[in-house]
Amino acid sequence: MKNLFWIIISCFTLGVAASAQTPKPFTVTGKVKNATPGSYVYLETNAQPTRKLDSTKIDANNTFTLSREVANGGEVYVLNVGGGQKLALLVEGGETLNVTADGYRMNAKTGQVGQATVTGSKNMEYYEKLMALRNSMETRVANWNKQMAAATEKKDNKKIAQIEQEYTVAEQEIVNKVKAMLPEMGTSLVSLFALNFINIESDFPIYEALAQRFEKENPNSPHAKSLIGRVARIRGVMVGSQAPEIVLNDTTGKAVPLSSLRGKYVLLDFWASWCGPCRMENPNVVRMYNKYKDKGFAIYSVSLDQSKDNWTKAIRNDNLIWTHVSDLKYWQSAAAQQYGVQAIPATFLLDKDGKIIAKNLRGDALEQKLEEVLKGGQ
Repeated sequence: MKNLFWIIISCFTLGVAASAQTPKPFTVTGKVKNATPGSYVYLETNAQPTRKLDSTKIDANNTFTLSREVANGGEVYVLNVGGGQKLALLVEGGETLNVTADGYRMNAKTGQVGQATVTGSKNMEYYEKLMALRNSMETRVANWNKQMAAATEKKDNKKIAQIEQEYTVAEQEIVNKVKAMLPEMGTSLVSLFALNFINIESDFPIYEALAQRFEKENPNSPHAKSLIGRVARIRGVMVGSQAPEIVLNDTTGKAVPLSSLRGKYVLLDFWASWCGPCRMENPNVVRMYNKYKDKGFAIYSVSLDQSKDNWTKAIRNDNLIWTHVSDLKYWQSAAAQQYGVQAIPATFLLDKDGKIIAKNLRGDALEQKLEEVLKGGQ
C-alpha cells in the first residue's frame, strides 16, 4: 500500500526567508501536568537541526508564560515541553495561545501517548482538525496494513483489491474534507499547511485559487509569495506547456541544452544516485530506451546528486547510456526548482517541438504512451 501523503510530522516547514517588516508580539501560556517544577519550556525553530529561540521556567503550579515577536506573515514554531513532548505552534502575531500538555511523549509505566491541546487562534483550531483527520486515518491504515499482510500471505487477490479500494475511498474522503475547510481558513497560515493534504498535480485549481486569494487579500505574506511562486512554476510545466530550457553540464563538464534534443520525443528524468525508487525504476527506463531509441526517442536525465563520483558511478552501474546533466546542488538544483520538482523520480515527456505531453509516467504507462506517440518511429 502506498505511503499516506498526510502522514507528516506534527510540525512543518514553509521554507521561506524571514520578513524584514515590523514583527508582531504573541504570548503562549500553559500548564504542563507532569512536569517537574523548575524545568523549562523551549520555543524552537521548525527546521533541522532544531535551534532554540527562547525558553521559560515552569513554576511551582506547573504553569508557564512565554512572550515573543513573530515576523510578518507568521511562522511555525515547535514548543518543547516537559519531558520532550513537542507541539506545533502556528503563529501570526497578536495571539495568546493556551497550552495544556501531559509533558511526556509516552508514559513509561502505562505506555500511554502524551496528550496536548493548543487553543486561542483560528490557525490552531483548524490545525487540530487537520491532525484529527490524519490520526484517524493512520489508525485505519495500521489495520489495513495488517489485513494486507495476511491477504498477501494467503495470495488472496480479492481481499487485496478490496483493501486497496477501501484505502482509495478513504483517501478521497480526507481530501474532500480538507477542500471543504479551505474556504473557511481564508488566507491564514493554516491554509498553507492544509495544502499538504492535497496533491498539486491532481488538484492544481485548488492551489491556484488559494494563491489568487492570497494575492488579493494578503499579498505581503512571505509564505504566500512562496505559494504564488510555486503555483506559477507548476503552471509553466503543465501538460501542453512549452518545456522551459535547461542548460547544465554533463559528466565531462560540457554544457548540454535540453533543446539540443529537439526533433525527438524526450523523457526529461529527474533522479539521483541516492534515490531508491529511481534506481529501482532505472531497469525499466533502460528497456524503454533500448526499445525506442531508434524510433526518435531520447532521454535527458537531471541528477539531484551532490557527489560527482556517486552520480557517475550510478550511471555506470545502471547502464544509463543517454544524456546526463547536473549542477550537483541536490534539492537546490536550478532545474528541479524551475520544474517544481519536490519528489523524485519525476518525469516529463516532451514531443518533438519541446512541449510537455505527459508527466510522471513510469513502467507500463510510459511504454504505452511511447508506443502511442512513436507509432513505429514515424
